[in-house]
Amino acid sequence: MGRLLMIADDFTGALDSGVQFAARGARTCVVTDPAYDFSRSEAEILVLDAETRHLSPKEAYDVVFRAARSALDAGFSYIYKKTDSALRGNVGAELSAVLDAAGADRMPFLPAFPKLRRLTRGGVHYIDGVPVADSVFGQDPFEPVRRSAVAEIIGEQTDTPVRVRKPGEDMDAPGIQVYDAENETDLRRTARRLGRAGLRISAGCAGFGAVLADSLGLSGEKPRVPPLPRALFVACGSVNQVTLRQMAEAEAAGFPHVHLNPVQKLEPAWADSPDCNQAVGAWLAEAAAKKRFILDVNDPAGQDDTTPYARARGLTTEDLRRRISRQLGQLVQRMLDGGLDATILCTGGDALLALMRAVGVAELRPVCELDTGAVLTDFVYHGKTYHIISKSGGFGEPDLFIRLARSLGAGEDNEEDGTC
Repeated sequence: MGRLLMIADDFTGALDSGVQFAARGARTCVVTDPAYDFSRSEAEILVLDAETRHLSPKEAYDVVFRAARSALDAGFSYIYKKTDSALRGNVGAELSAVLDAAGADRMPFLPAFPKLRRLTRGGVHYIDGVPVADSVFGQDPFEPVRRSAVAEIIGEQTDTPVRVRKPGEDMDAPGIQVYDAENETDLRRTARRLGRAGLRISAGCAGFGAVLADSLGLSGEKPRVPPLPRALFVACGSVNQVTLRQMAEAEAAGFPHVHLNPVQKLEPAWADSPDCNQAVGAWLAEAAAKKRFILDVNDPAGQDDTTPYARARGLTTEDLRRRISRQLGQLVQRMLDGGLDATILCTGGDALLALMRAVGVAELRPVCELDTGAVLTDFVYHGKTYHIISKSGGFGEPDLFIRLARSLGAGEDNEEDGTC
């Protein structure tokens, strides 16, 4: 079939799409270096976390254009621009960058993810039946989605024509072709109509990524799921309301839940202090005793300690995002250094990338989904293999953490291996 490059704008997005190919036996690798040498890759499916979610549209265009052009020059046959399933980020700039890099005048874009109730109807994107701008993603403190019509979202960043299509329609005119899809059948109908030639360059989220994997006829030995530690340690770097509900459900079910205070999550010097050593020791002891634990960057419900602390120190929203994710990554590294023995669940792409940078890991190989959007992978740190589950902040049912813990046997007497 030829090789495929998938370009994602954050780390969890790279993994939740890449795993669709790995689960079908394709050699899949996720990398985090936009300057990666594509000519040396031996993977059938190479997934690049381009980290463009928080860049300016111009910067995002340049990063994606260079990556797509370099991959095509290195002999890759297919480019898939993976977008956020809630249409956050630089969607228009990045789609036009792929078009320009490929020298093409049209490409299909299927943003729907029916398994997560994210649908596109009449060119309008819906989350749980609500137009995306009116959903929790319209309230995101870092990257709110202000429009619900996909053509309007794209048109904010590019002059490329946008055409809204019904499932299975031909691309009979130039432009970005936004395909409606309300279920898996709609996605597959469009893929069949386009054929491999029409999918040479394409775009969408993890929902269409799974369909694309089938359309390209991938086959091979599926990854084996290793025995997983019977403990679940949650490192929450997401502020999404979906994740907040998941943590509330887990806490009600007995998960110890620690909220980092403003000093703990914003002051780099604290990570090297005696107070930090003492806190890490206490967290490790409780995690070992309970086999379930949540370390959370959010303020407790009903409190807002972080905003006035940041305002008094002149910290911007971008400063907050960077500092908090970096600090959380370093704290989890300290936990690993202290002997943490658990399957780690990391929520939020910024937090996951910060953790990988803290432990010096630049490549990951996804294994499988333990739940929709909850991707199992592993990494080696100081000679030991650690297992990590990544999850986008907006993914999953309210009881997700509880079900994952149960599948691991975390906090239970019976031994049970995690399975996909």
